[in-house]
Formats: sequence, structure tokens, C-alpha cells
Amino acid sequence: MTVVLMVKFLSPIEQGYYFTLITLAALQVVFELGFSFVILQHAAHERAHLKLLPDGRVEGDTRAYSRLASVLQLTVRWYARAAIVLTGLLIPGGILFFSRNEQAGTQVHWLLPWLVAAIACVAIFLQDPLTSFLEGCGEVRQVARLRFCQCIANTVGAWAALFSHHGLFAPGMSMIGAAVMGAAFLWRRRRFFSGLLHYPVTEHTVSWLHEVWPFQWKIAVSWICAYFTRQVFTPFLFHYRNAVEAGQMGMSISVVGYVAAIVLAWMTTKAPTFGQLVAHREFRQLDHLFFRTLVQAMSFLFFVSIICMTGILLLDRFFPRLAARLVSPQAFALLLLGTAGSVFVQSIAIYLRSFKREPLLWQSVAVTVLTLLLCWISVERMGTMGVALSYLICTGLIGTISGWLIFSAWRRSLTKGNVEPATVRTR
Repeated sequence: MTVVLMVKFLSPIEQGYYFTLITLAALQVVFELGFSFVILQHAAHERAHLKLLPDGRVEGDTRAYSRLASVLQLTVRWYARAAIVLTGLLIPGGILFFSRNEQAGTQVHWLLPWLVAAIACVAIFLQDPLTSFLEGCGEVRQVARLRFCQCIANTVGAWAALFSHHGLFAPGMSMIGAAVMGAAFLWRRRRFFSGLLHYPVTEHTVSWLHEVWPFQWKIAVSWICAYFTRQVFTPFLFHYRNAVEAGQMGMSISVVGYVAAIVLAWMTTKAPTFGQLVAHREFRQLDHLFFRTLVQAMSFLFFVSIICMTGILLLDRFFPRLAARLVSPQAFALLLLGTAGSVFVQSIAIYLRSFKREPLLWQSVAVTVLTLLLCWISVERMGTMGVALSYLICTGLIGTISGWLIFSAWRRSLTKGNVEPATVRTR
């Protein structure tokens, strides 16, 4: 429905600005440095030794509670500082990008929509670590319900902007809706957070230098690579081709992104459980849960991809005006195949990171460099088709094969007893 409304209320050029704006706002991933997933796993490992009561109190091992409080206090300090840096760089950076790439003859008022989107992005940036922390503490169902409500708020905000003929405000309005829902959710858990934030952690402190940073910097590099592997396609086309092709790629990437998000929900909701199973060294149960979930997720991905591809072909045949806002069916098929490889690799990455390690670090770097290089070579000559082909070759084929080889070697080491969760050090 959102795609239909965008076709109705946005011009092809405005669509290019719309998705480029979203892509630039997503640069918060760079500033986050993968800390949210690190928080989730650290909280999950400590939560395995604690019991959370309905009234917000926590019972269990004192050492685990102290470390859990230390994780939260460290998280708040980190994100408060990162938010200041994000605000200071994101807003002027976006202004500089759009002002330098304005195309002659176009009258697109992008400044105020960009400011609204950037400020809303910072608000969500500050909330994400707290929801990840709650997920790690076992509130998977509650956080999933929040994200469902945020999706509704996203949609309502975007539709309101489009219907009121202020389409470029849709990203900012959707993020504002999500931020309001998140703030209400976190406010209801203020007693739980307050107890942990005010807990006097004098011993059993989580050492950022020895425990968090060795894991975090690797996750950070992998997350930045994930951003550049796919999100950078729209700015590439915006800069080297034109806003229309950027809009086509942005909408197409958005659609396949929805597919990936739906499928990965099977795996991401298991991440806290994976961490707790690793903490209890229940590796056989971990493998059973992971492979069962992986089969379910990939089977559903195949089913949804068939439906999605059928829909694209029908659009191309019966609704050419709508189909013209997307890449060609051939390019879209390449994007779907590349996304299938991406979902597979992200799934095994969630498994491996439950050990608070990141064996896929250099694989992520290599795949990203190859993707950007091939995309840069092909984008001017082949446009959206060249970008889609680069994505399939590097992420869909090379990334999947190399990821599986690393995963298989890791599991062989685990079977032989050569792999342990990351060492816990206290200060």
C-alpha cells in the first residue's frame, strides 16, 4: 500500500530523494558500532543466572546482577556520547550530500524533511540499546510486540505525510511515530531500569576494554559492511546516474528488505535464547534449535520470494506505471537471490555471535570491498542491472559459500571442544 501511495503522490525524482534520504539516515549504524547486539548477548549471558519478577525486581546471583547493572550503565554512557557525535555529523553531512548532488532543473525541497528525519533518527538511536538490553533479559515477546506497534506507527506516519502531499516528510514522520511508541514502552519499565542504573557497581564490573571492545569492534566492522553492501546502492545511482534510477533501486531494495526482515524474525527472536544456551553450555540443544529455525526461515523465504516475484511479473504486465517505479523484473530477481544469500549468512552470524565472537569479520570485509568495487565499475554503464548483478555475485554467491565454509569449520572446532564462549573478565 505504501508503494502504491508513493507512486501516486511522489514524482520519480522525488522518489529518488525519498530513498536516498532514508539511506543517509541509516548511517546511524556506523555510529552505533554494533553495540546493540553486543548488549543483547552480554545481557543474555548474565540473565541466564537471574530471575526477573513481574514487578520489576530481579532475584538471583549477586555477581550476575552486578554485571547486568554494569552492562546497562556502560550502555547509557556510550550511547549518550555517540548520539552527540551522530547529531553533529549526520545533519551537516546530509545537507552537504544533497546540496552537492542537486540535479539541474529539479525543484525538490529536501532540507526540512532531512532535518526532521535526522532528529527522529537520533531519538530512535537512543532507544535501540535499551530495547536490545530488554531482549537480552528475556523480554523477546514484549519487544516483538513493541516493534509490531512501531511498524503500525511507521505506516500511519508515512501515509499521513503522503496523503497530505508532503511525501518527503514520510521517513521523518514514520520514525517519529516509532520513537513515540518506543518512549512509552521504555517508560513503563522505568523501575527496572532505575534499579540497575542506580546500583552501586563496585566489583564484578564488565570491563569495556577487555570484554566488550574485543567483540564490539568486530561486530561494528561487520555491521558497517552490511550497510555498505546494500544501502549504498541508492546513493551510488543518485550520484552516478540520476534520481529516477536511484528511486527505482531504493524502492526495490526496500521491498526485498521487507522480505528479509520477515524471514529473519525467525532467527533474531532466538538470539537471546542462543546466548543463554551458550552460557549454560548446552551446545546440543543450541544446534537443534538453530538448525530447526534455519530450515523454517529459509523455507518461508523461498515461499515469500515466489509470491513476490509473481507479483512483480504481474505488475510489469498489467500495471506498467507502478512497475516503472521498480527495477526490471530481471534485476529484481537478482536482488531476491542476493537477499537469500544475505539472510542465510546473517542467520549463521547470529549463531556464531551467541559465543560473543565474530568469526565472519574478514569475510564481511572482503565481500563488501568486492561488492563496492564491482558496483563502482558497472553502475555508470549498466545502471540498476549492474548494481543488482554485483549484489548477487558478491553477497549471494561469494558471501554464502565463504560464510558456510567458516561456519562449518567453527562447528567442527566446537564438536572437538576447541571453542569456548569469550572469556569473562572482571575488574
